[in-house]
Amino acid sequence: MSGRSRSRLPRPTLTEEMAFWRRGVQSVAGLDEAGRGAWAGPVVAAAVILPPDPKGLRHGLAGVRDSKTMTPEQREALFPEILQIARGVGIGMASPEEIDALGIVPATRLAMLRALGALPIPPEALIVDALTLPVPLPQRVLFQADARCLSAAAASIVAKVTRDRWMTEMDRIYPGYGFAGHKGYGTPGHRRALRIYGPSPIHRRSFAPVRSSSRL
Repeated sequence: MSGRSRSRLPRPTLTEEMAFWRRGVQSVAGLDEAGRGAWAGPVVAAAVILPPDPKGLRHGLAGVRDSKTMTPEQREALFPEILQIARGVGIGMASPEEIDALGIVPATRLAMLRALGALPIPPEALIVDALTLPVPLPQRVLFQADARCLSAAAASIVAKVTRDRWMTEMDRIYPGYGFAGHKGYGTPGHRRALRIYGPSPIHRRSFAPVRSSSRL
């Protein structure tokens, strides 16, 4: 997506967060994940609690969008801004082994619960991308929450940057797979590497392309 096309995308709003703030619920955590569809590496979730300051947030986090619509450079630039402005940020992971044992959806929930547990302040309500979480808190579960709600968009950036950095480090430990480039997602180069080297210790062996890699 070009920079011009990206600039025309609607900005995520504070509509959902403000609905909670008006009811006196101040600590609203937006949650999103990264890596759900990858063949290798963990699924990483982030929870972000923003201050109830609409004007300040619209200025300070004006560049925040759904992380999938942004370049790596844009995400890296906004990552420290989110950490500075947010009241709290929590990050959680579920390992490839946990993904294989539980399935990707339960593992994603597990990563999100760990992100909530890592928050420095307790959340009072949640805005969650796609999944309901088994916690006794009010939840607004929205399809594409990361594109619609600022706290979830901020969480999508935190999760994506954290996971990309982790996969880049794994590229040094397990060279040959191209993890620094494709970040564990399915690409022709990744498929070729699986055919040549077989799965690495961080591959998700329950995923069909990995499970059948010896026959590719």
